Parts: sequence; C-alpha cells; structure tokens
Amino acid sequence: MAEGSPIDCASLIQDGWFMEKNSQWPGQAMSLKVDKVLLHEKTDFQDLMVFQSTAEWGKVLVLDGVIQLTERDECSYQEMLTHLPMFSHEAPKQVLIIGGGDGGVLREVCRHDCVEKVTMVDIDKGVVEASKKFFPAVSTGFSHPKANLIIGDGVGFVTGAGDATYDVIVVDSSDPVGPAEKLFSKEFYEHAHRILRPGGVLCTQSECLWLHAKLISNIVKDFAASFDSAEYASMQVPTYPCGQLGAFLGRKAGGAGPPGAGCRSPRRSVPQDMKLRYYTADMHAAAFALPAFMVQNLDGGASDAKPPAAKRLRLQWETDR
Repeated sequence: MAEGSPIDCASLIQDGWFMEKNSQWPGQAMSLKVDKVLLHEKTDFQDLMVFQSTAEWGKVLVLDGVIQLTERDECSYQEMLTHLPMFSHEAPKQVLIIGGGDGGVLREVCRHDCVEKVTMVDIDKGVVEASKKFFPAVSTGFSHPKANLIIGDGVGFVTGAGDATYDVIVVDSSDPVGPAEKLFSKEFYEHAHRILRPGGVLCTQSECLWLHAKLISNIVKDFAASFDSAEYASMQVPTYPCGQLGAFLGRKAGGAGPPGAGCRSPRRSVPQDMKLRYYTADMHAAAFALPAFMVQNLDGGASDAKPPAAKRLRLQWETDR
C-alpha cells in the first residue's frame, strides 16, 4: 500500500486476523483475531470498521486501519484522558470535548456531578452512529441531559469560541493525519488556551513516547508555551501501538493554587459512587512518572529521544512530586 493512499480496513484482515500495519509505526503490527466483521463503511471522512474479536477483547472499532478501542481495554484510555484533567480542576462546570466520536470521554465527563454542561464537537457523524449501535456501554453519554453534541469541525469551533468559556477541554483525537491533523498545531493550542477560564485545564491525546517523542516534545515545549504548566502523562492501553499512549496536560494561569502548579496531583477525591475500572488517585500521580530518556527529552535533551539501540534502557522514575 502506497504511503498516503486511503486505507481499506478490510484489506488488513489476513487469515482471520486483523493486522494493524501502518507507516506511522513501521516494522510492527498489532494483531487481533477476527470472528466476524459487523460493519465496514466509508463515512464522509474515514474508512470505518467494527469487528467482533475473541470473547476477551470483544468488539473492536477501527478507523483508517487504526484500532480506536476494544471493549476490554477502552476504560484505560477513556478514564485517564478524562479524569486526569477533570480531577486536576477544583470544580469544572463547563467542559468541551473535541473529537471522541465513540462517546467514551463524554460518558466519563458526565460522571462528575459538578459539571453543568458538556459540549462535544466531532466531525464524523458516522463514528457516533456506529458507536451508538455497536458500543452501547461506551456511548451512554449521548443521551445524558447535560450533553450537547455538535457534528462539525472541532478546530473551527475552538477558533470561533468566546474567551474564557470552559473550565476543562479534552481533545480525544485520532493520530495526526487526516481529519485530526489540524489538532496538532501551535495555533490550535493557542486558541484552546484563549477559551479556557483562569485555572482551566487542557488535555489532549498526545501519542506514544516510543514512536512520537519529537512531536511530544514540540507539544510540551513549543505548542503549549502560553500555558502556566505543561506536562506529559503516560497511560497503558494494550491494543495501541507499543501498548502506551500519552496525554498532554496544560493549566492556564489563575484560579486556585500557586503559580506553576501543574496537574500531577488530583484536587478532588473520587466519589465512592463513581464506579471506575482504571483511574485512581494513585494512577493519576503515577502517570507523570516517565522513563529517563523522555524526561531528558522534555528537559531539553536530544530531540529524537530514542533510547540506546544496543541495550535495553533502564527506566529512571521521577520521585520528587
């Protein structure tokens, strides 16, 4: 398949296995057994497929050849991407979600009683409809009374939004190609900063430290220059490339807390009736402990941030929080 050509998800099924071959992570491919293809269609923007895998992994959502979620491990991504910023804020009332067409982040935001309204903007109605049909446990937030779904361009929405409108913004995007490419730009981060209220928190899907260290460095050190704090948090998602994905968290100056206070510690406790499967206060703090090579990269080391090829890198965890 030529680089840059449209990806037909069905073409990645070989001998009953879906193989996530992609030029973004050359030389490796995540594979899941396919029991049955439940849906394969071209939306207005992407090639979409849903298939039933084994009982352990359940149904799987794929966009443009890339696994977006499985029923087994979606909780790790949805809960961390949502609750890291939500619990880093004292009382978020107005929340904006960009992307997240499967509805998982929306489901998690709606668990917070302090939220008065959550606006979600996703460009692809096809993803929303597929999730409603095949992933009802993920898409429950679409029917929540506090939720307002807008099908449209997230970048355009953020650009046109009023100053100091939101307490928390969560960007649940796919990888930085196709419809999501503009979400990985300095201009987008500047507009997101503008529309946050003082002390507000931005959280964006920020790729894998093993594959995209230079992009992560650009986000934390350049794109987010206007934020009072800028940090990268790590989470484990078995069916994502290398089993790891990260989130950028940036806090706007102002609000409660001293200047420069980041998002490493939750500012609220998890309510006892909030039944979560992955996120805890300990997982929140641990997410900011990074491998030595990534710490060095974010502190101004080598831009490619690659660990030595000749030997396994011993991870040096941060301890001073």
